[in-house]
Amino acid sequence: MESSLELANSSTNHDFILLGLSAKKGVRDALFAIFMTLYLLTLLENALGICLICSQRELLHKPMYFFLGNLSCLEMGYVSVTMPSLLVGLRTSPCRVSFTACIAQLFLFISLIATKSTLLASMAYDRYVAICCPLHYPLLMRPQVCQGLALSSWLGGLLISMVKTTCIASLSYCGPNVLNHFFCDVSPLLNLSCTHVTLAELVDFISAIVIFCGSLLVALASYVAIAKVLLRMPSAAASHKAFSTCASHLVVMGLFFSVVLVMYSRPRRIKSTDLDKGLSVIYTVATPMCSPIVYCLRNREVRAVLRKTLHSPSAS
Repeated sequence: MESSLELANSSTNHDFILLGLSAKKGVRDALFAIFMTLYLLTLLENALGICLICSQRELLHKPMYFFLGNLSCLEMGYVSVTMPSLLVGLRTSPCRVSFTACIAQLFLFISLIATKSTLLASMAYDRYVAICCPLHYPLLMRPQVCQGLALSSWLGGLLISMVKTTCIASLSYCGPNVLNHFFCDVSPLLNLSCTHVTLAELVDFISAIVIFCGSLLVALASYVAIAKVLLRMPSAAASHKAFSTCASHLVVMGLFFSVVLVMYSRPRRIKSTDLDKGLSVIYTVATPMCSPIVYCLRNREVRAVLRKTLHSPSAS
């Protein structure tokens, strides 16, 4: 820790020091192997989902698969924003990053996490329409609507990120610029600023409430309506089967939103702790790895297409 502080004190105002997950050499080596495996597995899972959806459009043509393709693309970029600095920090702790690289990472991370929140809400709405309004589904979820929801999610994430990143980048950092984290996140950067951060805190808090709470409310309202319909189904087997699928979606979505709300809807002057880094691992590593399994590989139609693709003559 002393060497980290000495390195930080000798750095310029445009450098930051990421302390990473652990300072112990043996622990870092083990964590590097684990997270590298998880990173490659996440990329493989999401790339497989994208390939299946794009190559089998005649079979996977429903709006749900359009959203899943968007989610898989997002997850690959999302995990690739934070994981490299985590891995570098485990190999060469502490990790030095320039101010420009730090702000770029922050911009991409905020954009993708905001996009993911609204995209999950759109997917929950799609399931609501499919189960609760099946006769109106072709109209309510026609291609133009799906494309509009997806585009709004991506553009909304970019807009939110642009505003928040601009506020944070305009602050002054007097040093020692030590971030007790494995990537450049909002709260650690605000804690290091030596200028007035009230405006940046207010912008960050309001945007977090609007994006995360708004998306969560839409998703919860959709699944509550779905649950009411499922409970009124005459067939217990059909109801249980549909509910088990929705339940798995809710677990992943609930895990993501609960941790994100804890991290981003609280006072910014709370110092970053090892617990914060542990919680960050959940929504930067765990949920991107679990999402393709829950949303794609547990889906019966996707599994059938995967088996067909693997057993096709061209595949052999």
